[in-house]
Amino acid sequence: MPKMKTHKGAKKRFRISATGKLKRSQAGKKHLNSHKTGKRKRHLRSLIIDSHVVAKTYIKVMGKV
Repeated sequence: MPKMKTHKGAKKRFRISATGKLKRSQAGKKHLNSHKTGKRKRHLRSLIIDSHVVAKTYIKVMGKV
């Protein structure tokens, strides 16, 4: 069976932490920011660490088992 290829879209959006969880940035910060409060934009800056079922699927797609 051939090797599984890395999903390039997922590779650009997600990283895997040292403990094997999925690290991702939050959506909603790219444009239309003028009406958003500073507090909201500041909280959107932080990374999210996912470890639930959907995250496991993305980790698998990225070639990590």
